[in-house]
Amino acid sequence: MSEQSGTGTRPADDPEARGLRLVPVLLGLTVVSGLIDAVSYLGLEHVFTANMTGNVVVLGFAAAGAPGFSVAHTLTSLGSFVVGAMAGGRVAVRLGSGSRRTWARLTLAAEAVLLGVSAVVAFAAPGAAATAYTLIAVTAFAMGLRNATVRKLGIPDLTTTVLTMTLTGLAADSRAGGGPGTRSPRRTASVVAMVAGAGAGAWLVLHHGLALPLAIAAGLVAVLAAVASGRE
Repeated sequence: MSEQSGTGTRPADDPEARGLRLVPVLLGLTVVSGLIDAVSYLGLEHVFTANMTGNVVVLGFAAAGAPGFSVAHTLTSLGSFVVGAMAGGRVAVRLGSGSRRTWARLTLAAEAVLLGVSAVVAFAAPGAAATAYTLIAVTAFAMGLRNATVRKLGIPDLTTTVLTMTLTGLAADSRAGGGPGTRSPRRTASVVAMVAGAGAGAWLVLHHGLALPLAIAAGLVAVLAAVASGRE
């Protein structure tokens, strides 16, 4: 006979709690975002495929004729991201009312597959004219899918792709800013994760090309997909 508390199943017996909690999972995904934007910005003509705030600014640069930027590449990224976010919204409608663990694992598995496809394309045809557009479209779609999922999961201060509000909250809610500073460790960890991913990604792109960092990103997301729980 299973033991239950007055509020339901014990945490140890809760299927949603099995696996790695979502906070470290999302921090891991933040590292991946740094890797992906290093690949796209350094290797694909200064376009972002995870950070759409930066992409909107880049689009303005490109439209003004600034050298080194591409309107076509930036629009491809923005459009693919939006389509991916729409797909993520559809998945959330279908799966969001059920097991968060299953929902998170399935969407992360899809992201891992998409990043794996990108790595294969980058390895198989590094100089092909269509490779850049393929990598931009596929990685941006994957990031849109993930962002929609993360938004619906609603874990505070862990968007995994942008840090503007995280840094604002870190400063404004700190003790120096007159706040309680209660979320400072999580916010700081998010910033560190992004910097670590971007630094590692930049080094890999500069020394090994695009395929390896994409493959590493796909592997990291696959691991997170396999171990994610449904609890914060």
